[in-house]
Amino acid sequence: MISESADLLRCKQLIEQKLDWGASQTWTSIDFENLQHRILDETGVSLSASTLRRIWGRVDYQHMPSGTTLNTLAQFAGFADWRKFVRSQATEETGTLPAETGMPAETGMPAETGMPAEPLTKKIDWRRFGWIAGGAMMLVLLGIAAFEQKHARVDAVEYRFTSKPVTRSIPNSVIFSYDASAAPDDSVFIQQSWDPSRREHVSKNGQTHTAIYYEPGYYRAKLLVGNEVVKEHSLLVPTDGWLGIISKTPVPVYVTPSAFIHADRLQLPVSVIQDKNIPLQPEAPLVKYAHVGNFEPVPVTEFSFSCALKNDYSEGAAACQFSWIGLITDDMPITIPLSAKGCVSELGLMDGSRSVSGKSADLSRLGVDFRDWVQVSCYSDGHKLYYRINNQIAYVADLPVKKLSIVGIAYGFRGTGSVKAIRLQAAGKTVFHAF
Repeated sequence: MISESADLLRCKQLIEQKLDWGASQTWTSIDFENLQHRILDETGVSLSASTLRRIWGRVDYQHMPSGTTLNTLAQFAGFADWRKFVRSQATEETGTLPAETGMPAETGMPAETGMPAEPLTKKIDWRRFGWIAGGAMMLVLLGIAAFEQKHARVDAVEYRFTSKPVTRSIPNSVIFSYDASAAPDDSVFIQQSWDPSRREHVSKNGQTHTAIYYEPGYYRAKLLVGNEVVKEHSLLVPTDGWLGIISKTPVPVYVTPSAFIHADRLQLPVSVIQDKNIPLQPEAPLVKYAHVGNFEPVPVTEFSFSCALKNDYSEGAAACQFSWIGLITDDMPITIPLSAKGCVSELGLMDGSRSVSGKSADLSRLGVDFRDWVQVSCYSDGHKLYYRINNQIAYVADLPVKKLSIVGIAYGFRGTGSVKAIRLQAAGKTVFHAF
């Protein structure tokens, strides 16, 4: 584990509080990839997921991070750089003001009594006192007026917010139309999704804002005044059939359909990845297949899904063969994570209403042998959600209280993988099938 100072530990704690993802001991590999993207979005610096895992003690490494890494962590935690962060911690511990404030070191007030060092002997000038008191009262009144104006109540009825994707292909630009002229000030923002880092400032007197989405999915776009959401709506960013991508930041690498769509399966050969000059070591890339917004929504209360898949790469650092299936819904997705049997502690699933970590739950039945096709199914009986692996129950969850519908299917493979025999049904009737 990294030998860490108290300052690094405190910086990590601030980042964990900011993310609010729960105890870092329960974070999975996907969480560290998401953190990598968040840090890049906010600081413009890319810290790899493997570096972040080392910093958080998931990999044995006996050195402090580099200066660039420390500066980036401090910036993400809300400070100008690492030096300013360390200084702020010293100030909190000693209770002294930093030198930049220009405050005197001595106040001339004895600590024991809080009284002036010399007794007051001068006669009070009441006329001057009256002017001072009047001025102070005016400042108080102005402060109250400014506070009330700043905290004026926001009436959502006075705002308008809609969006429209430009095309069905990916990447896809979305045109947001809005009316925020009723905002009390110019603190108006459009947030592209659930992620606050995707928040952009817009003019209160503007009417149009555009944003680009590099991956498909079901998003929740929001119009905010200050930190208050005044309007929000669902936004489906669809695919035109199957989409294949290799995840890269900030823009993924898109794969031509002929490279991964075959007559009997989805499969991206390792040679195609190598031809694009994407290294497979020391960390294998994340390959994704997605099919979103091309069939009628399927209620989660009466669905059945099945497929067969393999992870086709297990060399070096990809020995765990992390893979997942995502049933994209109009809210939280339903995910089915898989890995080599010895790596299930790093898995994390979502059941449409909550996240479950392999650190705090038994997900051992989601460990598989990828040398053969793995048969996966997920279905509901109107009360429970069932995960089956190779015809054996692997996990059971309560159905989400909120009504959800499945609008897309996605797959992810660390390295690369294959999928076939995909079938999605609603009340016993096939809605979508492939290969």
